[in-house]
Amino acid sequence: MTPPSAEAATLGAAPAIERRPPSFALGPIAWLRANLFSSWLSTAVTLLLAYFLVSWTLSFLNWAVVNAIWDVPGTGQQVDTSACRAARGEGACWALIGEKYRFILFGLYPFDEQWRPALVVVIFVALYVISAMRRFWRKELALIWLAALTAIGVLMWGGVFGLPYVEQERWGGLVITLILATFGIAFAFPLSILVALGRRQTSMPAVKALCVVYIELIRGVPLISLLFMASVMFPLFLPEGMNIDKLLRAQIAIILFAAAYLAEVVRGGLQAIPKGQYEAADALGLTYWQKTGLIILPQALKISIPPLVNTFIGMFKDTSLVLIIGIYDLLNTAKTSIIEPAWQGFGVEAYLFVAAIYFVFCFAMSKYSQDLERELDKGRRR
Repeated sequence: MTPPSAEAATLGAAPAIERRPPSFALGPIAWLRANLFSSWLSTAVTLLLAYFLVSWTLSFLNWAVVNAIWDVPGTGQQVDTSACRAARGEGACWALIGEKYRFILFGLYPFDEQWRPALVVVIFVALYVISAMRRFWRKELALIWLAALTAIGVLMWGGVFGLPYVEQERWGGLVITLILATFGIAFAFPLSILVALGRRQTSMPAVKALCVVYIELIRGVPLISLLFMASVMFPLFLPEGMNIDKLLRAQIAIILFAAAYLAEVVRGGLQAIPKGQYEAADALGLTYWQKTGLIILPQALKISIPPLVNTFIGMFKDTSLVLIIGIYDLLNTAKTSIIEPAWQGFGVEAYLFVAAIYFVFCFAMSKYSQDLERELDKGRRR
């Protein structure tokens, strides 16, 4: 049989020339045409939003960078903020952050000892990074956490190894936020799994009823009410002469509150598992805990990653409510930093500084959840 090229040559036809699509049909130009300029209405909206975005960005840069005041003369009570007040409305007063950042981050912790809470923040971040790596998901990770938390307690309280003792009432700022959020997640998550499993029990009605009452009762009241109850009523249930500090009371309230919400998230993941998974586990002769721990729960938690992380993020931000019982976390130290007459009226700068810190932690959790979900979903993609 004659090859096509030879046949074309025999018939006198010109060989086919490979043609490339026009440049506006592929690449960024094609994406812009399809998504932003597909019609006259889409074009008008795109140009209008671009105008507002560019104008707002230029205005913000002028306020935050070009006309900003970065330093003022004096310190403490003798600080002179006249330059900031002269530029008010036209430039940011970042000198506030330079003067008050230690108080915002560490509260009333002794000035000369603030390297200790700074090191605690570094330890917390290192724990988060190590725990996020799957190669560290082994039994040794629990030992790492135990050693790190011991070091955190020694650094914060002191009283040993030559470190001066610092009472808990002087703790504040970012360290309090990380302590409440970290311990809240660490204890609320396993508790939520037990409560979710208990609510789905059919062979133990009493356990199911108890879990239902706990979830509905906790979810039916705001976190502020639980913090009030933990601060005022919880000591009434303790034996006479026994008392626990308000930070621990707030921590218990946050754990109980978060566990109720997380339990419903986990229960939704359990209900999404096909019935065939349960039947296959029963056919293998696995016990209830083997079936749950090896087959059902891993799949349910993988499905529940987005709402779980969403609850974690909300919990991280809700720690700011502990102000009502006299605990000063990151947001509340920022509020207190502008009480002095010299700095009154510059709250925007303080709140932007705190918002940037919150955003870094929350965005890191969100990005990690997306990467983890993508990695665990590799086996399902084709």
